[in-house]
Amino acid sequence: MHDLTEIRADLVARLDRLAALVERVESEQRAPLDDDSAEQAVEREDDEALGAQQRAADAEMKAIRHAIARLDGGHYGICTSCGTPIDAARLEALPAATHCIACERERGG
Repeated sequence: MHDLTEIRADLVARLDRLAALVERVESEQRAPLDDDSAEQAVEREDDEALGAQQRAADAEMKAIRHAIARLDGGHYGICTSCGTPIDAARLEALPAATHCIACERERGG
């Protein structure tokens, strides 16, 4: 497991990449529609995909901000349900994890 400073830096870097992605998506969604109605239909489909991408990025950004707050508060890596430490391998795979694997299974995740 990385040290907490490195974990925080990785989380902040991921947050920055996601913020840039959201900015690009929002910029693309603000672009004017083409005059061609067939092209507009394609652009609207693209907007739906971009919207889904933005919602996913927003959700991940929220989870990362929560993880950073837990890290700064000294609670990072502790399950929010049962209070036991979250396995290091789980945190490596999901740095914003808030539940140990047992509690996540109970939640249906």
